[in-house]
Amino acid sequence: MTPSQKILQKLGLKEPEAVNEASPATQTNQQPSFTEPEPENPRRSFLKKSALGGLALGSSVLLSPIEEVIAQSTQKVKRFSAPSDLKITDLRYAVTTVLGRTAIIRIDTNQGIYGLGEVRDGADERYALMLKSRLLGKNPCNVEQIFKSIKQFGGQARQAGGVCAVEMALWDIVGKAYNVPAWQLLGGRYRDNVRLYADTPEASSPEEQKKLINKRIVDQGYTWLKMDVSIGELRGKPGTVVNG
Repeated sequence: MTPSQKILQKLGLKEPEAVNEASPATQTNQQPSFTEPEPENPRRSFLKKSALGGLALGSSVLLSPIEEVIAQSTQKVKRFSAPSDLKITDLRYAVTTVLGRTAIIRIDTNQGIYGLGEVRDGADERYALMLKSRLLGKNPCNVEQIFKSIKQFGGQARQAGGVCAVEMALWDIVGKAYNVPAWQLLGGRYRDNVRLYADTPEASSPEEQKKLINKRIVDQGYTWLKMDVSIGELRGKPGTVVNG
């Protein structure tokens, strides 16, 4: 027994039987036989094709410029915008009749995303327009940086209307760029409901003031009121107004 036969015996195998070559005369008398090829294992075929495809893709990636590789590998990624490439391109305003007169500003960007902000408390829109030159070309996502550069132009009450409007519009843009609510950017949800109050205009008499208050509470459903009490309600009452 040869060494190879001993190894095969230990493995429980045996050598294939020798095939005798037929003589030319015998070959001419034999009928040719046709057998169908054994079907290839589907799993093995899939792995083989995957390997070949991977090699082809790998070679094309290695030979492509990095910009093309990134574009190809991320072409199906859904993006709402590219925040790092955002630039402010314009600032405009519109005057509404809310609370008598309220200006709303609109900050536009190079990607079609815009933000809205209110010039608070009926302040003049020029408080916002004078900041335009300091905003153009800036990335609106850098809210803190922009705010620190313009807050010096704010002030008390209506004078802060421009700075407030710009900051509000910037947060609006950032929320749209990242497709999340602005409150999420500012630390997350704090409450589900906010109690509102209504300002009740001044009246010419206490009786008229009562009617206005009743309208806010009964008709409009407010539970928290702010009332402007006019000195005019005291006019005509002796001892209440001096030089009135």
